[in-house]
Amino acid sequence: MKTNFSRAKKYYITGRDITLEEIHDISHAKPGEVIVEISPEALKATQIARDFVHKVVDEGKPVYGINTGFGALSDKFINKDDLAELQVNLVRSHCTGVGRPFHMVITRAIMLLRANCLAQGHSGVNPEIIQLLLDFINYGITPIVPEKGSVGASGDLAPLSHIALNLIGEGQVIFEGKEIGANLAINSIGKKPAVLGPKDGLALINGTAVMAALGSLALHRANSLIKIADISSCLTLEAVRGSRQAYHQGITALKPHPGQIECCDNLNRLLVNSEVSESHKDCNKVQDPYSLRCVPQVHGACRQTLKHALDVFQVEINSVTDNPLIFPETGEIISGGNFHGEAVAMCMDYLAIGLAELCNICERRVEKMMNPIFSELPPFLIEDSGLNSGLMIAQVTLAALASENKYLCHPASVDSIPTSTDKEDHVSMGVTSGRKLIEVLDNLKYGLSIEILCNTQALEFLKPLKPASPLVPVYDLVRMHVTPIVKDRVLSKDIESIKKLIESNEILKVVEQEIGPLR
Repeated sequence: MKTNFSRAKKYYITGRDITLEEIHDISHAKPGEVIVEISPEALKATQIARDFVHKVVDEGKPVYGINTGFGALSDKFINKDDLAELQVNLVRSHCTGVGRPFHMVITRAIMLLRANCLAQGHSGVNPEIIQLLLDFINYGITPIVPEKGSVGASGDLAPLSHIALNLIGEGQVIFEGKEIGANLAINSIGKKPAVLGPKDGLALINGTAVMAALGSLALHRANSLIKIADISSCLTLEAVRGSRQAYHQGITALKPHPGQIECCDNLNRLLVNSEVSESHKDCNKVQDPYSLRCVPQVHGACRQTLKHALDVFQVEINSVTDNPLIFPETGEIISGGNFHGEAVAMCMDYLAIGLAELCNICERRVEKMMNPIFSELPPFLIEDSGLNSGLMIAQVTLAALASENKYLCHPASVDSIPTSTDKEDHVSMGVTSGRKLIEVLDNLKYGLSIEILCNTQALEFLKPLKPASPLVPVYDLVRMHVTPIVKDRVLSKDIESIKKLIESNEILKVVEQEIGPLR
């Protein structure tokens, strides 16, 4: 197989400065689009740590993770001649994952974060193995990694073991669109399977890369979705001829939470030059329902969950998270607990609550559009209602999504089941937190798609009046893909079409082209 890297964007990992944007871009790239390498400084650091591990082996003193058993078997000393077998046995025995495989993008992010962690030079792993991990990314070799099996300490052992198994040429991978043996895929790119030495297997599987990958990808998407939620809420406000008075910046100045300030600023910028607003400025409505009136307070609070997660993950993705850790400069190998995923598990549970609330309030806004008593629009936003059901069941679908999010927001991080004869007696359940977060995120994307389907339909009944000028390009963009609903039709395709506009950030882009970046 010949992969053309002539136009590939080059990235260097150091273990200290990778960003969420880079994780997103590299994990979504196709073969030939990126080249990821270890920086020269990091390569030097990893080799120094590797040399120190071999020095310890030659001295023959028992050191956990290098010449002992693992977990509850850490008191078992292993002879030097058996150390390679020890590491291979570790990887094979820990391949106990079950369930459907992670999406290929998630698996690529996992490999990238594992390589970045090892590149700091405190893990003692053979640098050639880090490079093989990066070769998998560069050439598009994707391990098949079952989703379930990690308790989030000692790291993500089971899923990471499935990746390590592929590195040694065993197990199955996806390569060039087909499922083939890992050994065949490695040979196809002109490389050789890894040969594990002291500490290599343990370093590959003991860390938080899986939960960190899930959270990193979710954060990157959530950062855009929360802005799209502001856009969608403004479209709904216009559709039901609501009041922007509650978004007065003086109100927010008296409750100056950072998220509320940002949201309020967005709403005011989005709602300028509105023919719809001008048409009802002297109406007798006094106050809108909370789902419209309290958008700065609710969307603002949801932004706070995102801000907290961003702070936590920027540290986590540039941390060394395996055990034991190598300190060549002081001649120490020290056992600790950086593999424990409590920090990321808790903040992913928290972020899931924030995203679920965006979906909750979105559903309430949709209900207001369905109700002709409040909206003064045709029932379920369709002419000749009765013969036509219109968007009645679209709101029901959104109600189902919002309700599903509620049980998905039960925090996984408050649970812990002791393992390994009670030596590993408190765990984070971080991968469970991350998997739930991804589900909540996907439900929110569908929820916003349904709201935009409804509010753009509602605007049809206000013509020839136009909504606020920054929102007109959104309406026009949606109409390029979804025609007005004149009579009943299958709506699933329309919802999917709008979801694609959300996922591609096209809705956000057309707004920001008008008024600049949203906060």
